[in-house]
Amino acid sequence: MKPADLAIINCSHLVTCQGPIPKRKDSLLDIGLVDKGCIASYRGKIVFIGEEKKFNKEILLEKKGVHIDGSGLVGLPGFVDSHTHLPFAGNREEEFILRLKGYTYQQLAERGLGIQTTVNATRQASMDELTSLCLARLDNMLLHGTTTAEAKSGYGLNLKDEIKQLRTLQELNKIHPIDIVPTFMGAHEVPKEYKARKDDYINLLIHKILPEVKENNLAEFFDVYCEEGVYSVEESRKLIRAAREAGLKIKIHADEFAPLGGAQLAAEEGAISADHLIAITDEGIKKLAESSTTATLLPGVSFFLMQEKKAPARKLIEQGAIVALATDFNPGSSMTESMFFIMQLAVFSLKMGIEEAINATTSNAAYALGKHKEVGSLEVGKKMDLILCDAPNYPHLIYHFGINPIKYVIKGGHVVVKNGKVLQKSKYQTD
Repeated sequence: MKPADLAIINCSHLVTCQGPIPKRKDSLLDIGLVDKGCIASYRGKIVFIGEEKKFNKEILLEKKGVHIDGSGLVGLPGFVDSHTHLPFAGNREEEFILRLKGYTYQQLAERGLGIQTTVNATRQASMDELTSLCLARLDNMLLHGTTTAEAKSGYGLNLKDEIKQLRTLQELNKIHPIDIVPTFMGAHEVPKEYKARKDDYINLLIHKILPEVKENNLAEFFDVYCEEGVYSVEESRKLIRAAREAGLKIKIHADEFAPLGGAQLAAEEGAISADHLIAITDEGIKKLAESSTTATLLPGVSFFLMQEKKAPARKLIEQGAIVALATDFNPGSSMTESMFFIMQLAVFSLKMGIEEAINATTSNAAYALGKHKEVGSLEVGKKMDLILCDAPNYPHLIYHFGINPIKYVIKGGHVVVKNGKVLQKSKYQTD
């Protein structure tokens, strides 16, 4: 018999999301459902998935092992949030109130609000202050089922403060249970001091900040805001190629407000993902469908900005694109840490099926970070990252919206959330 130090027995529904990853078209409907399922792990890795009768024959739970009765619970992989702007200071409530009065995101940026507001606050914050702010946000993410999260810099827009954001992420990854995947996004905006000389800022990014990021191994990905009034397609291409030479993988903020061609650029340059895509063209959809680049949709943005226009999820899925979902957690256009809410929005506003939304927040989201061999699905040999929800079946997770149904979060084989409380604050703390 195989040893186990954690076992969950007799889940009402165990959603594994097993199968070839990434999932496209009809395979997005396959969530690898196990009725009355059991799952066990040993030293953080899954060692068994199946029915109770087989579990009893194959698995021996250690005397000090953790046993959880899964009756009345739905289990699914920990969420992978593949697009966040976690390390920021300040808030944008003034801007939010103006938007409620009818101002657009672009009009607010013209008034000196928008990203620049957060840049000013983040530049003024110490690393300790940023760390404290982020720890509270990570706890919220964990309480809502996120066990792996990408996080971007991009609110420093200079050498000192971009590095400060990335070092904050490095520290957070040591001390919080959520695994953090760092992204350098110095090309989030053009800082106000460089507005009249954008080429100088691009050169600063390429020749000064990127080498510092590379030398100190501070990021895994590079991201650029390819958008009208920010970085053109050719400017984005120049930055992407420099980042790739520095050893970073590529993500792109693409076609959010204007159909600039960011999706095509992402496909052409082999980016791991093209994110936003509210204004994507039919040609952009075609190019993504033919590529291995993930289309990461962020429905919280259209909701938060109260936009009628939304990313064309159905077209992307039907044409065969790899579709993932993420929060875009940030203070200006999607102030939420909840992947549950994003999954529900995808069903209600993007017309995605329940199964499609589950795969898009787990297996395909892990693919959008290149982490699908470790997390994003429940399979023997992968990390025991699991959430257990108080629900009679998996459709109920969408049907009963506006609440957090999570009873347990298990990260790397450790119970880190129980009954709405974070139990484990550190990767190195034992139960």
